[in-house]
Amino acid sequence: MTRIRRLRIAGACAATLLIVAPAAWLWQASLLPPAYSVMDMGYADEGLRASAAPHGQHAHMRHGDGTRSVVDLVADPRREPDVDVTLTARKQRFRLASGREVDGYTLNGRSPGPPIQATAGQLVQVRLVNESVPDGVTLHWHGVDVPASQDGVAGVTQDAVGIGRDFTYRFVARQAGTFWYHSHQVSHAQVAGGLLGALIIQPAGRPEADVDVVALTHLYHGIRTLNGSESDVTVPAPPGTRVRVRVINTDNGPTSTWVSGTAPRLVAVDGTDLHGPTAIDHAAILVTAGGRADVEVTMPPDGTPVRVQIGGPLSVVLGGSAAAPVSARPATTLDLLTYGTPAAVGFDAARPDRTFRYEIGRRPGFLDGRPGLYWTVNGHLFPDVPMYVVAEGDVVRMTVVNGSGEVHPMHLHGHHAIVLARDGKAATGSPWWVDSLNVGDGESYDIAFVADNPGIWVDHCHNLPHAGEGLLAHLMYEGVTTPFLIGGPAGNSRE
Repeated sequence: MTRIRRLRIAGACAATLLIVAPAAWLWQASLLPPAYSVMDMGYADEGLRASAAPHGQHAHMRHGDGTRSVVDLVADPRREPDVDVTLTARKQRFRLASGREVDGYTLNGRSPGPPIQATAGQLVQVRLVNESVPDGVTLHWHGVDVPASQDGVAGVTQDAVGIGRDFTYRFVARQAGTFWYHSHQVSHAQVAGGLLGALIIQPAGRPEADVDVVALTHLYHGIRTLNGSESDVTVPAPPGTRVRVRVINTDNGPTSTWVSGTAPRLVAVDGTDLHGPTAIDHAAILVTAGGRADVEVTMPPDGTPVRVQIGGPLSVVLGGSAAAPVSARPATTLDLLTYGTPAAVGFDAARPDRTFRYEIGRRPGFLDGRPGLYWTVNGHLFPDVPMYVVAEGDVVRMTVVNGSGEVHPMHLHGHHAIVLARDGKAATGSPWWVDSLNVGDGESYDIAFVADNPGIWVDHCHNLPHAGEGLLAHLMYEGVTTPFLIGGPAGNSRE
């Protein structure tokens, strides 16, 4: 009897070891060092090549192996700035435009931070001062294809700016359009808490509209706001005037905008004008997290007010009358795959130099020793994610596939990509350029871009908690390195 009992105990122990040992190994393998380079994580993915001929150094390069550091990729250091701004970041209790007080973060004592205005071709200089943000802070210029050193990603292009320190950003505003800026250090908390603002780059010469309105939507602790207010934004607009409403979605999930009182046109997406946009009748425009949509309205000649509804509860009311009609969200969503008319894009996306796959999934596992249900990239948990390697001048094609069970707004830094197809259906409308792409569960997108901005660039989900949960990869140019580390003395966050 005793021998049988001992055998049972031994069998139970062996079974336990079979379960515990692999889990312990996975836990140990998931632990991240206190400081590491994004160049050393995961694996190099050089993509499917158009030619097997050598095209440079195809290896997962480590420090010192490349020819340029991201810190050397700058705008003209001798040029005087045309726009010169100082932004002071604080952690504090502050008052929204509506009068409500909230705890969070401010820039120059307010949130959203001051709108930055520039004209295409101007050199923008922004000095960031950290007065009291404990974890450090950076500024990322969302949608602006800045030089790599100015991208504002802690641990990749710079160190987080600690309390009492400052950092100066410089870039040429080459593309007119609607953009925004936000912290890229502990971004899931700092952006939600208020470290953000609008960045508008006007075209040189004639204005794009008679009236120009910024409509930045943000959620503070569950409080829906428009330009920091809990109320509608009312804007005078005489009959017959053209009004451009720049919708900026700074939240973690998609929103919609639609118009009551007239038929609008969608004239730009993510800072890029659409070709041949037509009047939109009874359809909503989806604006993904991080995305922007410029809606143009021509005011009715009879003085009827117009309401541009954003997400439902708040609106931009044009014509100075709060009595503008309110309508339910249209059942139809505008399909940008077919909206507008075709135009040349400047490169042949059908003949890419490199082809990549970015497949989003989800499975149980460990991330830095913590068990959970985490996002995967191409079947791998962070940090075993791809480093997409390109050479300057490459035409790059990427297929983004989402089988994770949730929507993901995918954001590639430093580049705009053109949407070629969704679920295998080719785009037939205006060239649809994006820096923030809404990829629904079960959807796949084919996109393409030219690798014309050397650096090391984050390619991640802009539902910012998702990035912290492992849904990010990087795009690296051959011959470019970074001296910055995730973690380390600066406490650079992983995102």
